Amino acid sequence: MNSTNPSTTTVSLVLGSGGARGNAHIGVIKAIEERGLDIRNLAGCSMGSLIGGVYAAGELETYKDWAYSLTSSDVLRLLDFSFSRRSLFRGERVFDVMKSLIGDYQIQQLDRGFTAVATDIDNQNEVWLSRGSLFRAIRASTAVPGLLNPVEDGDRLLVDGGLVNPIPIAPTLNDATDLTIAVNLNSMTEPYQPEPSIGEDPDDDGETGYRKRILDFITDLTGSNNSDRDTPHAAELMTRSFDVMQGSIARLKLAAYAPDKVIEIPRDACTFFEFDRAEEMAELGYRKTVEALDSLEARKRLRSRSGKD
Repeated sequence: MNSTNPSTTTVSLVLGSGGARGNAHIGVIKAIEERGLDIRNLAGCSMGSLIGGVYAAGELETYKDWAYSLTSSDVLRLLDFSFSRRSLFRGERVFDVMKSLIGDYQIQQLDRGFTAVATDIDNQNEVWLSRGSLFRAIRASTAVPGLLNPVEDGDRLLVDGGLVNPIPIAPTLNDATDLTIAVNLNSMTEPYQPEPSIGEDPDDDGETGYRKRILDFITDLTGSNNSDRDTPHAAELMTRSFDVMQGSIARLKLAAYAPDKVIEIPRDACTFFEFDRAEEMAELGYRKTVEALDSLEARKRLRSRSGKD
């Protein structure tokens, strides 16, 4: 439930898109809560809408336990190949599993404000989903074109919001909160430096081996006979191109709607499909948020001292 203590600093949290890097949002939320900050409103895009939605529903711990348990083999089994012309994967299997674990909610009945951002592909504009089925909104916001089936919403065809707004700050502009904190999952400010011993899995055969298993899986499904495994597959090229596009748009959005603090998650922290690295990404999100909040508090103390002088 939301805090009623008037002295508590309230936060609008903006969770960006970025595939499996989105599990960094788990650690972001943990660090913010540990500081005693009250997250009142959330806006999310793609994986940001998923994490933000399950948190707003009070089910983040359930999701975290499931996500941390995923192995690379589990991720492969969740990729349900689509036989339609619309996308490579249907995307229903993973959402069926999540709904069975978490249940569905009506967004307007949640204890916190929540908005999922999707894209109306025909009208080329962003759509804010803040009412109705939580999982339907998340499903629309995460529908990466060409990878996951789009969602039909009346006469609209909705796909991933990252096409137009990978860091959806605009839905929070009218929030009556003290701080707006945004998470950029496509940062290129510094290369990723993994912590030793974090995210090590005895069943994991390393990034190269995992990438090869993903590509082998897709090759088997599509019947491709490409023997050059070092050449990026169409799915990998698509997700990498999507990252480049989102990074460029994110920089424009951050310049136009400057939040109080931006938490920067390196783009090279993991690839789009590496959902078996959830705990490692959450640890990364936690560390980056602690650093960002330390910086924010130091800036506030400096301003306070300057005011007294």
